[in-house]
Amino acid sequence: MKKRKLTKQISLLMALVLVLCLTACGGDEPSSSGAGENSQAALESSQASGEDGQASEEGGQASEEGGQASGEDGQASEEGGQASEEGGQASGEDGQASEEGGQASQEGASAENSRPTVDPSGAQISVPEEINSIALLAPSIAETVIALGYGDKITAYDANSKGLEGIPAEDQCLVLDTVTPDLEQLAALHPDILMVTNLSLPGQENPFEPLTDLGVCVVCIPTSDSIADVESDVAFIAAVLGETEKGEALIADMEARIGAVSAIGASITEKKKVYFEISAAPYMYSFGSGVFLNEMIEILGAENILADQEGWLSVSEETVVAANPDVILTNVNYIENPTQEIMDRSGWDALTAVQNGAVYYIDNMASSLPNQNIVKALEQMAEAVYPEYYGK
Repeated sequence: MKKRKLTKQISLLMALVLVLCLTACGGDEPSSSGAGENSQAALESSQASGEDGQASEEGGQASEEGGQASGEDGQASEEGGQASEEGGQASGEDGQASEEGGQASQEGASAENSRPTVDPSGAQISVPEEINSIALLAPSIAETVIALGYGDKITAYDANSKGLEGIPAEDQCLVLDTVTPDLEQLAALHPDILMVTNLSLPGQENPFEPLTDLGVCVVCIPTSDSIADVESDVAFIAAVLGETEKGEALIADMEARIGAVSAIGASITEKKKVYFEISAAPYMYSFGSGVFLNEMIEILGAENILADQEGWLSVSEETVVAANPDVILTNVNYIENPTQEIMDRSGWDALTAVQNGAVYYIDNMASSLPNQNIVKALEQMAEAVYPEYYGK
């Protein structure tokens, strides 16, 4: 009797040791799939321990019944059965703990080691484990890649990215057109990954298929229209590069700076009317709601005079004059003095913004590129519109 009980307890201990070993091994696997397999093994071993425990419990119940029939000997068997039942329950609890540990190991490995398998455009992608050559066709993406510490991996970029801080010199890289890049040159370069927006080769179905057929990972990140989507893009690029923590740090900085402006903006009750010009006369262009710049105007505590319209807009002078903005902002950088040009426009001299000299330039790149640097534009906009609240 004692020998059989001792043998059963040893079996339970061996099962528990096996579960703990498999769980420990699961945390050391280099991929999420490996961790998942070991977690499953741990789960199965846990279930086996639980079943041993259940068998011991049933044995204990049988002994208890025998003990009732045999008097004192039955009472001893009952006590032995109860001990086996308790051992089985303990083994079941240990199995459950191992199961939970295995699941945690699986989730941890997946979160730590996984790369995205779908890009923001919805396309399936296969990101290489090692990325030593990056081609990109948008300055917004270039700035994020550089901020994540991968500027030295850039081997090709678009002409609009020339001169960015941290971008390699032109004589060290292939420089391409954003809208119509030379696919043959890209194929010859054969980068590990190509990052593009929806502005490259628009209107074509699978325009980069020749590159994907060669094994190049092509990632499309459509231009984002909201702050939340901008943050999501930063997180995605960081995940692609295996730099999740750096991406989280960039986003945390964004949110802290946005929060500081938002806290002040929420306290402003007399809201100024703002017109933000992104293309000068005679082809004036601006935006309505559904654009991250409109969102930023609202965060700082003001109102966009075009908020009743949607998206990017062609604007007439009559529309702006009728709205009579309190402040005019511009990020136009292709004419010599964009703020003075606005001040000198015929018929605009009666505008409140012009009369008060409230016409300001906002950094073009920070206000145009949907990435982590939009917070720089937000702070400039806030100081320009409400210097009494945000002025240093």
